Amino acid sequence: MSNTEETLLEFPCQFPIKAMGLADDDFDALVVSIVRQHVEDINEGAVRTRASSNGKYMSVTVTFTAHSKDQIDNIYLALTGHDRVMTVL
Repeated sequence: MSNTEETLLEFPCQFPIKAMGLADDDFDALVVSIVRQHVEDINEGAVRTRASSNGKYMSVTVTFTAHSKDQIDNIYLALTGHDRVMTVL
């Protein structure tokens, strides 16, 4: 089965990925550094952070230009494999 049959996405496309974890001072930098291992260029304004209502947790959304399903899958695997990342959407 080819990549085009495995996904409804047309590449390249803008793709947001969200990671959640404890709201440590450097959690956003951690998420961005993991995504940068798989993405050549993250544009200015491509990173959004949001704290939970009690401030204990943080979500970090990185929107990037995805070039393949494999690239997206590798980012998900890298993020979910990190012990500080609790959830990836």
